[in-house]
Amino acid sequence: MYRKVALGGTFDIIHKGHLALLDKAFSIGKHVVIGITSDKLALSMGKSILNNYDSRVSNLLYILSKYGSNRFSIVMLEDEFGPAASDPSIEAIVVSKETEYKCKRLNDIRIAKGLRPLDVVSIDLVLAEDGKKISSTRIRAGEIDAQGNLLA
Repeated sequence: MYRKVALGGTFDIIHKGHLALLDKAFSIGKHVVIGITSDKLALSMGKSILNNYDSRVSNLLYILSKYGSNRFSIVMLEDEFGPAASDPSIEAIVVSKETEYKCKRLNDIRIAKGLRPLDVVSIDLVLAEDGKKISSTRIRAGEIDAQGNLLA
């Protein structure tokens, strides 16, 4: 088990894919650092969000209560990698297969800073009933619910 692992996301509408990432992180880490994209960063990345940062944190805290309050910390992401790029105590990062490619650049940044590269723990995308990925975009569009059930 890792002492500290990281994961990040926008967490606009918390869905089954987010829950899979969180479950994996808590299953392999004693402490989980959760980066939540700031409103400014989300907009600069072209993301459409329904909930502001504070609402997204509140919604996530409700979900996280089952893991124990001493097992996680939440940080605002003002850039793509947040503390994962600079915190020497973080040992691994949990990502989806979809975002795994970004970890090479993250580890290059860490190495350039004299830090140990992170172990990359990747999970498969969580798919909806139709075999397409579950996403906040699809939920907002009314195609699926947060569990991946078809609505349209």
